[in-house]
Amino acid sequence: MHKTTRKYFPIFVLPTLLAFLVAFLAPFVIGIYLSFCKFTTIIDAEFVGIENYTKMFKQPDFLNALGFTTAFAIVSIITVNVFAFMLAIGLTKGIKGTNIFRTTFFMPNLIGGIVLGYIWQLIINGVLMNWGATIVSNYKYGFWGLVVLMNWQMIGYMMVIYVAGIQNVSPDLIEAAEIDGATRFQILRKITIPMVMPSFTICLFLTLTNSFKLFDQNLALTAGAPGKQTQMLALDIYNTFYGRMGWEGVGQAKAVVFFLIVGVIAFIQLYATRSKEVEN
Repeated sequence: MHKTTRKYFPIFVLPTLLAFLVAFLAPFVIGIYLSFCKFTTIIDAEFVGIENYTKMFKQPDFLNALGFTTAFAIVSIITVNVFAFMLAIGLTKGIKGTNIFRTTFFMPNLIGGIVLGYIWQLIINGVLMNWGATIVSNYKYGFWGLVVLMNWQMIGYMMVIYVAGIQNVSPDLIEAAEIDGATRFQILRKITIPMVMPSFTICLFLTLTNSFKLFDQNLALTAGAPGKQTQMLALDIYNTFYGRMGWEGVGQAKAVVFFLIVGVIAFIQLYATRSKEVEN
């Protein structure tokens, strides 16, 4: 680092550091403390130890939300990335109107979650009405409705990242493989996918975190119905914190556990995919 730059480095870093401390670190530390308290406001917190965590794990709604969210995340991560990668492969073949297709597929990502939820609720209910049902008649309808919504919203976004990765694959490398007699599948498996591993790392991380954090779409599409069977973790935390007097500490404990779950899974995923990048 240049001496002049080093001299003024603290001045440039200070605003960002203060913002990080005030807007993230301080609330996070306070939130952890409050998860061990019974409170209605920060100034009247009463320390109760692990009571909130005990209540949380005894609550069937939380365990159901955890299982439902995990199943939803697994299905969504696989489907979103498979379809996005297939689209990216197709849209890097020099097809006419490629830019129009890319824009069209990306546009759903720009629509807000609440709006998307209500739009897909109308669409799905319109289809299910032919069989005398609605999306909240059975939790399976809600589950697959959320999966379809997630795919429709995220595939275009992930596709753009995959397209950028595929375009960085050297054409000379592919041409050399074709001359050696490699099939399209062999080129895809041995050259394209290994070279696009950084894009896979990013897309898997984004779909993983977005799947676990899904809230707006869940609220608008099913609101957890029927009987909270389609309630995901974020919505369960919200309903606990704001919907039940005296359970604010339990809601805060759920939020801390939720953060740890997403953080640990995201870290494992990043470590695993980056290890693959190094191998390749």
